[in-house]
Amino acid sequence: MKPTQLLKPGVVFIFMAAIIARAQDPNKPEQPPGEAKSAKTQALEMGAGMLQSNGPLNAIHAHLCGFHFYADRPSQQVMAIHYCAGMNEEMRQCIIYDSDRKDARMIGVEYIISERLFNTLPEDEKKLWHSHRYEVQSGQLFAPKVPNVAEKELMKDLINTYGKTWHFWQVDRGDKLPLGIPQLMMGFTQDGQAGAELLKRGEDYFGVSMSKNKQNRADIPAHEVAPGADAWEKGPAVQLSLQPSE
Repeated sequence: MKPTQLLKPGVVFIFMAAIIARAQDPNKPEQPPGEAKSAKTQALEMGAGMLQSNGPLNAIHAHLCGFHFYADRPSQQVMAIHYCAGMNEEMRQCIIYDSDRKDARMIGVEYIISERLFNTLPEDEKKLWHSHRYEVQSGQLFAPKVPNVAEKELMKDLINTYGKTWHFWQVDRGDKLPLGIPQLMMGFTQDGQAGAELLKRGEDYFGVSMSKNKQNRADIPAHEVAPGADAWEKGPAVQLSLQPSE
């Protein structure tokens, strides 16, 4: 698999004209085909839960909800439920699901790094990363059920960070299984890009107000987006494609 540039420079995207995504309902996440768990499997899982450690899962410290779109298909958008662990002060790693339920489907991963680390990346690598400034300022990135004061402190840590996100399961397309190759995802950078229905679904499900989030965060210091990030806005979008072996 090799990254390819799929969109011509200078293309103006009309996000609201044709939102492709199916109704992704976190209240009723679809399940993959297959037989129900047998009594034997349930017993083995129960035993493992009693005897084995969850290892790195115990390090998960943050539950975030955000919204992504496919780097080469801005109208194809999806709600992304993150569970993140801090590696250190400058890096987090997140598992992404389609809901917060126990039967949620794992659909991707995101790596989050500081501005300082982002600026050390090669120029070609920077094209794979997106900024979080607008996501924080707009209120579209939020930590469900966290008190405003604590959430604001978390957003202060995230506003000047950068994310590299891959989705493996296109649930918004209706795929019953994780089909195809990983897809590079991006984050929104200005008003009017995210579908209104998608945002409302997130607000209703988690009981949050993005407009109130925005007001609460108005005084959080934000840097200018570092050169090289959000490359989809400035030139050809980068996405993986299958290439025949040489």
